[in-house]
Amino acid sequence: MSATTARRAVIKGTGSALPRTRVSNEQLSERVDTTDEWIVERTGIRFRHIAEDDETTSSLATLSAKEALAAAEMTPADIDLIVVATATPDQTFPATATIVQNDLGCNGCVAFDVAAVCSGFLYALSVAESMIRAGSAQNAIVIGAETFSRILDWEDRATCVLFGDGAGAVILSGEETDKGVLATRLHADGAHNQLLYVDGGAGTTGTVGKLRMKGREVFRHAVVNLSSVLIEALEAAGETSDNIDWVVPHQANARILDATAKKLGLDPAKVIKTVDQHANTSAASVPLALDAAVRDGRIKRDDLLVLEAMGGGFTWGASVIRY
Repeated sequence: MSATTARRAVIKGTGSALPRTRVSNEQLSERVDTTDEWIVERTGIRFRHIAEDDETTSSLATLSAKEALAAAEMTPADIDLIVVATATPDQTFPATATIVQNDLGCNGCVAFDVAAVCSGFLYALSVAESMIRAGSAQNAIVIGAETFSRILDWEDRATCVLFGDGAGAVILSGEETDKGVLATRLHADGAHNQLLYVDGGAGTTGTVGKLRMKGREVFRHAVVNLSSVLIEALEAAGETSDNIDWVVPHQANARILDATAKKLGLDPAKVIKTVDQHANTSAASVPLALDAAVRDGRIKRDDLLVLEAMGGGFTWGASVIRY
């Protein structure tokens, strides 16, 4: 079914950035009581990138934005909205988006952060798309960026092996078209706070805290929630799973990706996977995977994409996009 023509947010370019330091499972095992076999069997992860002292959430976000601008053949002067999704901001305030704005040199446009952890990029995408559709923005940079390595407990091998750092960005522009973002559905359920959280914060302990997770329970909720929201978003867009060209999921765990595809009857070959190279980069994982698949030629113009993610909160969501 073809979408009707309307003012929509169209992806004009994508970009990504990874820290210089790439860490293999073998290298990690020198620091943590684990093995390559243990990590690969349970997660599918083989590598992750870890930020050095001079690499921050904002610096990675800025680099990804510059790549996306180049791909879109646009300049910072064209941008009137910046939304950064992150759970690891440079500072408690101001927003990391304002640091990115200043680094890009497009001071004066709207700039703010969104915090929805691993679902953050989808939340940010939805906010930017809504503003574009309403006419309050024309060209937006939407970024997912994280330095999760700085909130990991490196003594907890069940969590510290799962995460990495990075950033991904997209440029959205308003156009009268039948393409672009067709439908997005978002959810949250705060009853599950203690299954995936950070044990600190400015308003409680006055410290940053460390990530804590009950992996088995998170896995179970992820498969159910991601499957249901993907179907919900497809129905809202007037599409079916048979029409999907690519699923671009949050890269948390290869087993979650496989289980979700199986539950929906999707061809696993249509699922973009970068978790083996990047690990879980939280809000950055969806745009990182999207950029990788655009740049290697798998994702082409007019392809029907479904982006989906679930993270702490719990938050979860999916977006159907005609690329």
